[in-house]
Amino acid sequence: MAKKTILVVDDEEGIRILIQLYLEKKGYFVLTAANGEDALHIVDREEPDLILLDIEMPGMDGFEVCWEIRKKRTVPILFLSVRRDVMDKIKCFELGGDDYVIKPFDYAELEARIQANLRRYYKDDQLESDLLIYGDLKIHLDRYMCYLNDQLVPLSAKEVQLLILLAQHPNQVWSAEQLYDHIWGVDSAGEIQTVKVHISHLRRKLEKDPTNPKFIQTVRGLGYVFSTDDV
Repeated sequence: MAKKTILVVDDEEGIRILIQLYLEKKGYFVLTAANGEDALHIVDREEPDLILLDIEMPGMDGFEVCWEIRKKRTVPILFLSVRRDVMDKIKCFELGGDDYVIKPFDYAELEARIQANLRRYYKDDQLESDLLIYGDLKIHLDRYMCYLNDQLVPLSAKEVQLLILLAQHPNQVWSAEQLYDHIWGVDSAGEIQTVKVHISHLRRKLEKDPTNPKFIQTVRGLGYVFSTDDV
């Protein structure tokens, strides 16, 4: 894997410095930002490969920063937070976050999560085809972009990965546990609830009627399937 650029966004200078020193020793190029506004400028200018984003910052907090980034980009976003409440974790995923790391964290675990997210997002050369077409839905595998009726659908990195996995295996039933293992790999916050949240987001963004989905359907008692019956 080529050298990747990581953006660290945290209002605590000490944390920024420690993460930067650690990741640079591991071979990453690291950018830092002390607040949300600076982070958005850096994202537009430098296009980092992955973002480590603190939640609690003065002014624009991490949730708002993630929301703004997701309007334009699918770059992996890993939230950093002292918060342990499950509702904070769910909110992270609802806004398009890809992982949730609780402070204080082990740096080796943090890097493992970074590697897992980078590996799953930047594996274009392993994909069998560059384009999947199902009716009015087009998925560009080489660019990790999805279009519905020729309109770009704003998806998070994990949402794109989940959609691609399902769409590459049409009419195959996947349990929530299988989807979690394939997409998240290492231990991550939320577990099966994480899968449910991402499936719900995909349906809201792709389906005319999310309560009666055409593409991503539920197989009661078994899991989920990308159906081509109505395509």
